[in-house]
Amino acid sequence: MKTNDHAVRCDGILKHFGDGEARVDVLRGVHFEARLGEMSFLVGPSGCGKTTLISVIAGLLDPNGGTMQVLSHEPAQMKSADRIVFRRRNLGFVFQQYNLLPALTAAENAAVPLLADGVSRDVAVKKATAMLDRLGLGHRAKAMPRQLSGGQQQRVALARALVHEPRLIICDEPTAALDHQSGEAVMGLLASAAVAPDRAVVVVTHDNRVFHYADTIAHMNDGLIDRIDRN
Repeated sequence: MKTNDHAVRCDGILKHFGDGEARVDVLRGVHFEARLGEMSFLVGPSGCGKTTLISVIAGLLDPNGGTMQVLSHEPAQMKSADRIVFRRRNLGFVFQQYNLLPALTAAENAAVPLLADGVSRDVAVKKATAMLDRLGLGHRAKAMPRQLSGGQQQRVALARALVHEPRLIICDEPTAALDHQSGEAVMGLLASAAVAPDRAVVVVTHDNRVFHYADTIAHMNDGLIDRIDRN
């Protein structure tokens, strides 16, 4: 059963880079909502502001204006240390740059959120290996990042985003380096994570082959959302 409660609510979000003549307005008053229990897609041409918007939602960038609630909290009103703990415990990220640690195995990389939250290494690696297995990568759990293909590294990054069971999962092009069959498997796993009434998934994608997984598709153009479709 789906709920109308919101995981994310953005009202008039502004974000610019630079000042004076060098200033570039990337987000020009964005209104965006993602509901709990649903998968929301952000689509649009390259450079329209999609990645900047999810970076603001994730707390990696501070907006220059507007208001935002994430899981009923207002990050702008939280102390820096509290924001870090909130993000670590409640959010999972898969960005285009996988950011795997080269000295750690695939399982150890996937276990990082659990280790950061104080889970013992043995338990964390065991849970991470189980998540890799769900993604069809259990047999590569002990491999180093340099021994993995781009698609395999992406699945390790996805396992890292899911292993601590976050309430909000944010993905930037999660199927970009995957073939169609692997992409379908990844999206199926994300969809199952979004079914729970207290969780949500926000996906940036250009891959129209996976649009059928979305509950809501927000079309973005030139720093604004100009259309919202519901499946």
